[in-house]
Amino acid sequence: MRTKPCLTSADVKKMMAAALAEAEKNKWQVAVAIVDDGGFMLHLERMDGAAVTTAEVAVGKARTSALTRRPSKFFEDRVKDRPAFIAFPAGLFIQGAVPIMHQDECVGAIGVSGVQSAEDEQIARAGIAALG
Repeated sequence: MRTKPCLTSADVKKMMAAALAEAEKNKWQVAVAIVDDGGFMLHLERMDGAAVTTAEVAVGKARTSALTRRPSKFFEDRVKDRPAFIAFPAGLFIQGAVPIMHQDECVGAIGVSGVQSAEDEQIARAGIAALG
């Protein structure tokens, strides 16, 4: 049987703190969702002032990234060429989520919503960078 890495509670807390710090540094009000490799919620935080819908969007982006093992932007771009991808059941195809990779394995994803899509992705990447 093979052994695969997985996120710990400490990993999730460290990434969430770093993502929120990046948002606060830029005065952005967002929601941040961290999911496991199956797209199931590990942690969600909606900052004061972030729109109510940002929580649902962050989760959808994170789920897409975890299940496909790709940044959600990949599918945002792909739908432009092949609209049939919109029917894919993985989640939400909007930039702002990135998979969390460890030893060439996807262990989850971080999705962010609340500012421009590239800025959402910047926050997600800051969270992942905290793992070192």
